[in-house]
Amino acid sequence: MTKDYSPQTKALMIDFQKGEETAAMLYSRIAHRIKNEHDKKILTKISAEEKEHANVWKRYTGKNISPNRFKILWYLFMSYIMGYSFVIKLLEKGEYNDAKALEALATEIPEVPAIIKQEKSHEEYLMNLLDEERLQYVGAMVLGLNDALVELTGTIAGLTFALGDTRLVAMAGIITGVAATLSMAASNYLAERANNNPNALKASVYTGIAYLVTVVFLVLPYLLYPQHMCIAALGTMLVIVIFIIFFFNYYIAVAKSEPFFKRFAEMAIISLSVAFISFGIGLLAKYFLGVEV
Repeated sequence: MTKDYSPQTKALMIDFQKGEETAAMLYSRIAHRIKNEHDKKILTKISAEEKEHANVWKRYTGKNISPNRFKILWYLFMSYIMGYSFVIKLLEKGEYNDAKALEALATEIPEVPAIIKQEKSHEEYLMNLLDEERLQYVGAMVLGLNDALVELTGTIAGLTFALGDTRLVAMAGIITGVAATLSMAASNYLAERANNNPNALKASVYTGIAYLVTVVFLVLPYLLYPQHMCIAALGTMLVIVIFIIFFFNYYIAVAKSEPFFKRFAEMAIISLSVAFISFGIGLLAKYFLGVEV
């Protein structure tokens, strides 16, 4: 079937074949390591379909093309950090980016419509893949992350001008953050128990971890900068806040197919507004109370 195609068509077919080989191997690797039998079965099926697609392209390219092993290793690494649901959704979004080019090949390659149909059906399969444990506790993680961002950002911003010393601000932030982490986790546990949630303890752990990790990132600039560079530490902290909000909302948007920008903007506006208000309160408190540290 290797007739005389144009260089552009040949390049597209090779790219599509490599993409299918990569996806087939990645899905197979992920399916091999996960314990959820429902998800394992679906991923194995999708892997087989991706391999079939790769073989279709192979009949036209006449070449054996290896998968992108670096991409596989990178996605496998991300699956350990961010979960396999996120990685699979991300891969599916990136597959066949040039959809118009793929559809254009339908006139030359009769199997293309069937490939397109199967790729679209993958989205339906993947909607059922959100059985991963960490995605069941997104609400708990949002609670911990959001509270930490709002409370700690405001507290640290206020203390920055009130104390004027990065080490003192870091110490106060750590004490406040650890106490707030335990308080938030305990409160969430009691709330979940009141709602008869059998996994109340696990939900509270997710809340506490999200809160504590956020505390670490927010306090870190005050531990790295010299004692007199409070404003620089504050600016760095606010950049970190924006990054955390962006990262977390991007994760949710991909893994749960939810809109990104609205959630990101809402969280960012709330956190930064609280920070600036607290910053002003700290400045006023220092001025009117006449406290010098």
